[in-house]
Amino acid sequence: MRLPDEPELPLQINILPMIDVIFAILTFFIMSTLFLTRSEGLPVNLPKASTAKQQQVPTKITITVDDKEQVSLNRQPIAIDDLTTKVRTLVGSNAEVLVIINADEKVDYGRVVAVMDRVRQVPGAKLAIATQR
Repeated sequence: MRLPDEPELPLQINILPMIDVIFAILTFFIMSTLFLTRSEGLPVNLPKASTAKQQQVPTKITITVDDKEQVSLNRQPIAIDDLTTKVRTLVGSNAEVLVIINADEKVDYGRVVAVMDRVRQVPGAKLAIATQR
């Protein structure tokens, strides 16, 4: 006895699991690229400069002046009077030290110049100012 054939269903590709896998891979790449960017100083709104260049120096010291005009050395709050001695101890005998100043764009110009003056008193310290392109 012969049974009637069931009607054949058209072949289907179920794309929902594929979409889940693609979103998981996308999430992985987004999260991994977020950790590739390394913040040197505290978060501030840097001024923009069209001629900004990337500095390649092995040793960096970061001085941050935030919008409340608080000064931080390598993410540690510091008094501006102690800045010269602390930078001098960090520089030591190394001649290839770059001191980067991250100053918020709303900070008083005189405060940034005072920080720059303290850094320039340290022999062997090269001075740079962080900007955005």
